[in-house]
Amino acid sequence: MSMRFCILGSGSEGNCAFLQTADARVLVDAGFSARRIARLLATVGESLDRIDAVFLTHEHGDHAAGIGGLAHHPHIKIFANHATARAVQAGLTYRPAWQLFETGTRFQFRDLEIESFAVPHDAHDPVAFIFSDGTASVPTPARRLAWLTDLGHAPQHIKERIREADVLVVEANFCPQMLKDDPKRPWSVKQRISGRHGHLSNESARELLASVASPRWRHVFLAHLSRECNSPAAVETACAGALGAIKCGFSIVAPGASTPFYEF
Repeated sequence: MSMRFCILGSGSEGNCAFLQTADARVLVDAGFSARRIARLLATVGESLDRIDAVFLTHEHGDHAAGIGGLAHHPHIKIFANHATARAVQAGLTYRPAWQLFETGTRFQFRDLEIESFAVPHDAHDPVAFIFSDGTASVPTPARRLAWLTDLGHAPQHIKERIREADVLVVEANFCPQMLKDDPKRPWSVKQRISGRHGHLSNESARELLASVASPRWRHVFLAHLSRECNSPAAVETACAGALGAIKCGFSIVAPGASTPFYEF
């Protein structure tokens, strides 16, 4: 069976995606309430009862807020590194079925092989993931999904990891001018967002895509857009050159929006 993937919701208010293989149904992050995640899953014909695991990138609420509401679904395994699990557990009244991993390691879950790697963001130990088809055999290459959100810049090791992905989800969080003009955020918050451990701007996302431009990429999703400090139009304008050069399908995910299923 091919991989089946969709973004249930993405943006500064919450992030969650669904990935299905022949033997697994998993969520990447759980940044909405469990009730809302259940509603989002229902729109694609799925339910929390059928989810096997959640993979957490870090502890911030827009990625982990739903863990508290999963107490009624004890069968769902929660994969996180030690620092993320500790930070999330501190706010919970129950203990999830934690599955702890070391950042930088590869591990197996059912027919998925998962690779975690560190990203520069202002959390305890934030990671990105590459999900691969663990049942692939020579000469058929494994299908790979790279999930890369919440990073202030992209060191070389990140570029090397995402080069061999088939599908890439990467953030284009803010438009620098819109962030500068935003009347709600204090200067300190603007500095955090635009710093080297904050988020990728549209221009930084463009530079990352252009610097890698992997011929293997089949589809790129530009996601995690700020509702107040970005827009799909601003992303398209800033990234137009890179999107034309990489010669693959692409989608710009509006704040709070979902995507259709993508199979690969």
